[in-house]
Amino acid sequence: MTVVGFIGSGQIGGTVARLAVAAGYDVVVSNSRGPETLAELVADLGPKARAGTPAEAAEAGDLVVVSVPLHAYQAVPAAPLAGKTVLDTNNYYPDRDGKVAALDDGTATTSGLLQEHLGTGAHVVKAFNNIWVKDLAVLGRPSGAADRSALPIAADDAGAKAEAVAFLDAVGYDAVDTGSLADSWRQERDTPVYVTPYRETPAPAETVRAKLAEATR
Repeated sequence: MTVVGFIGSGQIGGTVARLAVAAGYDVVVSNSRGPETLAELVADLGPKARAGTPAEAAEAGDLVVVSVPLHAYQAVPAAPLAGKTVLDTNNYYPDRDGKVAALDDGTATTSGLLQEHLGTGAHVVKAFNNIWVKDLAVLGRPSGAADRSALPIAADDAGAKAEAVAFLDAVGYDAVDTGSLADSWRQERDTPVYVTPYRETPAPAETVRAKLAEATR
């Protein structure tokens, strides 16, 4: 069974970890404060989970979820992520992260910044960033369910996209291909596909595609 590593285990990271464990994955969770601060989360996740440092989670994970504040993305360890698919859940909040000129003027995307930091060895996929954490926790459905929601993904590597699609499917969601990392702005904060499509009813793939098409930069 694939091991999923988590660099950042807050609201989104912790929720995806719970979904992963429920789907049968082993997980290694980490944060910036040390493994000992994750004892409660590990106890909640059960025997398929353990805590480690970010470098240990990156090394152990066959698939790695990065869920850290944007201002901390350069602290993500690059070397142990070489050759791996990295799911980036990040969003840009200037009040929290400080102003980033390349994001403000549209010449970069949040996941593009992470890819640049990690280098060409890792394969970043934008995922899980556009849904409110409480909705993410409850909207998962079995494959083929009529009320299954879809989440957008974007990546430059086809193999990484396929791995992301398989993981989303396992944890209860369909995937809609946004395009490359350069296109991932369509699913970033405050776009039509961000949060609101999931607030009243499930958001199937056709709804997500329509919201992505509405996005303007």
